[in-house]
Amino acid sequence: MVDYIIVGGGTAGCVLANRLSEDPELSVLLIEAGPEDKKREIHIPAAFSELFKTDVDWAYESVSQPDAAGRKLFLPRGKVMGGCSSINAMIYIRGHRLDYDHWADEGNQGWSYDDLLPYFRKSESNARVHDQYHGSDGPLSIVDLHDALPLSHDFVKAATEAGAPANDDFNGEEQDGFGLYQVTQQHGKRMSAAVAFIKPIRGRKNLRIVTGAMVECLLWEGKKVVGVQLNRRGHVAWEKARQEVILAAGAYNSPQLLLLSGIGPAAHLQEMGIAVKSDLPGVGHNLQDHLIVPMVFDTYQQPTLQSAKSLKSIINYVMWSEGPLSSNVAEAGGFIRTRKGLPAPDIQFHFGPGYFYNHGFGIPTSGYGYSLGPTLLQPNSTGTVTLASPQPQAAPRIDHQYLADEEDLQTLVRGFQYGMKIADSPTMRKNFRGYHLPKKRLQEEGEIADHIRQTAQTLYHPTGTAKMGHDHMAVVDDRLRVKGVEGLRVVDASVMPNIVRGNTNAAVMVIAERAADLLKADRQAQKKVVSIPARREVLTTEQET
Repeated sequence: MVDYIIVGGGTAGCVLANRLSEDPELSVLLIEAGPEDKKREIHIPAAFSELFKTDVDWAYESVSQPDAAGRKLFLPRGKVMGGCSSINAMIYIRGHRLDYDHWADEGNQGWSYDDLLPYFRKSESNARVHDQYHGSDGPLSIVDLHDALPLSHDFVKAATEAGAPANDDFNGEEQDGFGLYQVTQQHGKRMSAAVAFIKPIRGRKNLRIVTGAMVECLLWEGKKVVGVQLNRRGHVAWEKARQEVILAAGAYNSPQLLLLSGIGPAAHLQEMGIAVKSDLPGVGHNLQDHLIVPMVFDTYQQPTLQSAKSLKSIINYVMWSEGPLSSNVAEAGGFIRTRKGLPAPDIQFHFGPGYFYNHGFGIPTSGYGYSLGPTLLQPNSTGTVTLASPQPQAAPRIDHQYLADEEDLQTLVRGFQYGMKIADSPTMRKNFRGYHLPKKRLQEEGEIADHIRQTAQTLYHPTGTAKMGHDHMAVVDDRLRVKGVEGLRVVDASVMPNIVRGNTNAAVMVIAERAADLLKADRQAQKKVVSIPARREVLTTEQET
């Protein structure tokens, strides 16, 4: 038996395991369904798309999306130590101040931007920016790309020609503007949550890590969760927790595990033949994600990332960890407001100095190109994660309801139009050879909308399916405790009431940093209660009578 069981060795799980095991009096068990992060492609930044649909990817798929041309969209998720931080594009973006202030405004105490800024700084070791917004001695290395390609610099210049401001720090005073992204790398290699938070503490005797083990359900004693049932290569085992079980399995798998364990909408559980332990209607609802629309162009300009696999590039990377293979692919980008009066950006751009669309599948192996993508930051459309089967090994049923709200489509249309302004700027025109995707210049809004429906894809940021809050659809309170259940918390992207404006890895990290402090504080409070001796009253003979 251990004090804490953490289900999921992704970003949140790695942070929690590190912070909780700092106390030698506590014992921690971290369980990951996938393998250790030994695959070579994990640590070569530009190779991340080669990890999709491999043994380190859950490789989920949505149900048919009626408003996205009826497509079933591919939804990669990390199934490996480090989780999605081991297979993502390494962009370090926190989101906008208003995102967190909105969480706090909904009654979630301690979750405003000012509350969370110390936790962002605690995680971070920023190689360039040293100010009140950034940390310099945290475990996570944040750096500028060593070898951003000339096309990425051209994109930033082109955006300023289109009227946008330059911005060399999206995580500082202002988010608006364009620049090169900072990334979670060190010496040209990926710095995942596993590398940053687990690798340095492998020797801690109070931390046990189990990989290749899928948690099938939670164990109960009355209304309290006391452990987990896991399956490791066909062998079923049980692990018990003295203190708490913490779900850190992500916005698809955490709600799935809650449902498999009898926590969720009663009608759905009964439909699946699962005994209802706690009727929580919000489990699996409020699913939000960022959609990105590909805009891809052919170019004469060299070099591009198409040269990353050349012998010269490989030698350069093997010898010095430099060159195109150290690229995170989405090297540059920016944030804009597509309508007047918006309090914060509603579109983010990602730019790659190469061909990138359809998750990297089927792109040309010859020729040269560049890609930019407007990304919807605050979707109105929300979806669900439900059970397709009561069998734990079955994938959940994921219905994002992408573009179900017309305003989402219109925002992306405006984002596409702004992208064309950048593409038409003098700097990018000198790089332009032709249209690749779409195959021609789109003029009419209807044409652009059709392109969006037919080609938009996830930016890999599912959130919100066990949201924090106080309304009837909230699943956890502002201390991340599952409502109506003892001994259970959710600590991952599931708890976001609303998705943040930007790539979500840094936000998940700060959720875990704060959660670790909440867990420690609750344990200290519990110890104080236990240490106070029970008051013993001495009764007089008269009182006894």
